[in-house]
Amino acid sequence: MPPDPIWAGTEIEDDTAPLRAQHRRSVGGDSEHPAALGEWDAGEDDGPIPPRRWLLGNSFCRRFLSGVLADGAVGKTALRITQLLSLATGRPLTGEHVFGRRRVLLISLEDDRDELRRRVRAAMLHHEIKPEEIKGWLFLATPKGMKLIEKSPTGAEQIGKLEGALRATIAKHDIDLVCLDPFVKAHGLEENDNSAIDRVCDLLAQIAIECDIAADAAHHVSKGPAAAGAGDANRGRGASAMKDAFRLVYTLTPMSKEEREQFGLSEAEARCLVRYDPAKVNIAPPPSEARWFRILGVPLGNPTDEYPSGDEVQAVEPWTPPDLWGHVPVAVANEILDRIERGNDKGQRFSGDPRAGEKRAAWRHVLARVPELTEAQCRKVIATWLASGVLETRSYDDPATRKQERGLFVNDGRRPG
Repeated sequence: MPPDPIWAGTEIEDDTAPLRAQHRRSVGGDSEHPAALGEWDAGEDDGPIPPRRWLLGNSFCRRFLSGVLADGAVGKTALRITQLLSLATGRPLTGEHVFGRRRVLLISLEDDRDELRRRVRAAMLHHEIKPEEIKGWLFLATPKGMKLIEKSPTGAEQIGKLEGALRATIAKHDIDLVCLDPFVKAHGLEENDNSAIDRVCDLLAQIAIECDIAADAAHHVSKGPAAAGAGDANRGRGASAMKDAFRLVYTLTPMSKEEREQFGLSEAEARCLVRYDPAKVNIAPPPSEARWFRILGVPLGNPTDEYPSGDEVQAVEPWTPPDLWGHVPVAVANEILDRIERGNDKGQRFSGDPRAGEKRAAWRHVLARVPELTEAQCRKVIATWLASGVLETRSYDDPATRKQERGLFVNDGRRPG
């Protein structure tokens, strides 16, 4: 069994009490016999270093805290359920690498037993997972009122029942990953108090280390434009201590209007698409691009006489954006670049500036050659060529204005193909 928590049976009267308790319990020191730091000489440390033990992609790692930030109803619970099923089955359901089949525990502190069953069943139906595939690998719980840390009737902080129950369940089922949903209901402290939230995170991190598991929590974001929060760990609701303590933080945000236009999608198509971005992956390189998911409704097939349609419940699946460059093959790209290089009939150069007028806007030559693209996609083509050096903005003598102007030139050494 894992060791007892450092604060067990201790009422925390001030911010330093848990630190003092940890200090005394971990190394046995006191005021008369100062504890040792346990320092070592780095020059003598030439032994092998064990790698971090990832579980699923860069989302979950043993002995670290992870979390996903999102508005309500965006799909964070559906995403986490699919990720947990991915680990429980050993199948890459979300497109992330599965390092090995793992036992997982989902603790819903918001939904009741039947609602959580509906959510898990929907994901299983959509991904064609049979109950026998996850028997002994996925465990669910819906405790109500249980906390990691809470206030006693006198107002003092104390360890809650959830801490002991969590440790016991981890040991009973040999759990590798615990997911708490949502974080705000896992404690009874003021969510805007950095010191209080830091103590909650310290306790959760201690459980992760002592039980050798990955610990995860879903968290709501503060009010504001959702699209602006893509990849922003600071959008988490309440104290910033949670963001600081969690080592792997992701955001889940709806597709923005600009992204929809860039992909050439209708409003209806974009409404069910969300992006999953690393917000604070400070122990692994972040993915170069956002990972996208489609939110869909899955019929549970549970009709009754009173409810003949039964339930339709949210599930997620990976989604790949349409390939913009599939519409612009090498030959077509070079034809567009030839047209841009020639300039207009007056010898003036075209412009890649988004504010350029109709006659000088380079993106219009993309549209003229590839009419199936949207304006946003055509602008994206020009912006990509500028970023990669295929197009360069230089000064030149404008024959029409007889002044020095700025315009686009093609760098032949960087042409496609």
